[in-house]
Amino acid sequence: MGDLLINLLASVIAGTAVWLAQFAIRRRRLDRERAFFGLADGATCLLVTSRHFASPSTESVHRRDVAALVELTTLARECGARADLVGGSDLRHELGRMTEFCVGGPSANPRTAVHLRTALPGVDYAGLSFTVGGEKYVNTTEHRYAVLARFRPPSGARPVFLLGGLSSDGNLAAARHLAHHHRGLQREHGDERPFCLVLRVREPDAYGTDFTEVAADVSDVAFTAPATGED
Repeated sequence: MGDLLINLLASVIAGTAVWLAQFAIRRRRLDRERAFFGLADGATCLLVTSRHFASPSTESVHRRDVAALVELTTLARECGARADLVGGSDLRHELGRMTEFCVGGPSANPRTAVHLRTALPGVDYAGLSFTVGGEKYVNTTEHRYAVLARFRPPSGARPVFLLGGLSSDGNLAAARHLAHHHRGLQREHGDERPFCLVLRVREPDAYGTDFTEVAADVSDVAFTAPATGED
């Protein structure tokens, strides 16, 4: 009887130790995730969505953009935060007060256009293409492109994540890449350093956004205006 009690007690102690270790690991992962996204338990983040480019209604959102917003809302909830959704034309939101996820290119999301002018002058959008670092990225039937960037305003503590696809499938690819690879992005860029990636979606008509890869890391040129060539 004594040996049984000792074995039971040892099992309880071992089980508790394993649970505590797993809890500590989950807590560290959650703390790192919150630090990367600038979120805290009970905080609010801002989701700024683009309008459906082909729709006459200014309130219409493409279904793939809705899917991207779901990915981002899930990220926020994992961090214990809540997400407020606004349209890109609602520009009166101060930077740095809360984490912001801005979805869509400048032609469909006016707030993206503002972010590009003020924070990412090295990225130049034109229709179904953008140019950065002297390289032009153009949407084709085989490839779609998107920009995924993070920056912090000079006077603000919370970051802005810009997910600027040349089409709605690019927006969704950027959201899924951020959701699935934020730990790797954190290891490479930390919690504070700005970054800007060009994502390529290969064969989207066959694979959707499942075959998304990093085409280029343009963090060194995206945040400064290109030289004009004048002395």
